[in-house]
Amino acid sequence: MSTSTQTLPDVDTSEETGDDTPKMFHYVQKNKIAESAVMGTMVVALCGEVFPVTRSPKPGSPVCPECKQIFEGLKPGPGGGE
Repeated sequence: MSTSTQTLPDVDTSEETGDDTPKMFHYVQKNKIAESAVMGTMVVALCGEVFPVTRSPKPGSPVCPECKQIFEGLKPGPGGGE
């Protein structure tokens, strides 16, 4: 079974700074992104973090080191893992 992932933001609600930019982004199943963004459902990152999708990463955004390590250890699927 092949699983496609994409990097998504870590939502930190414990600190109100006026800036809603996530501290880092996480890898989650790609097919769950749109549902979460539209319906507000929660997604589970590779590292186990659970949050709703609220932002997309921009090039150069910081990525969760645990998610990155897990993602790099996954075997590519038939489409190359993209």
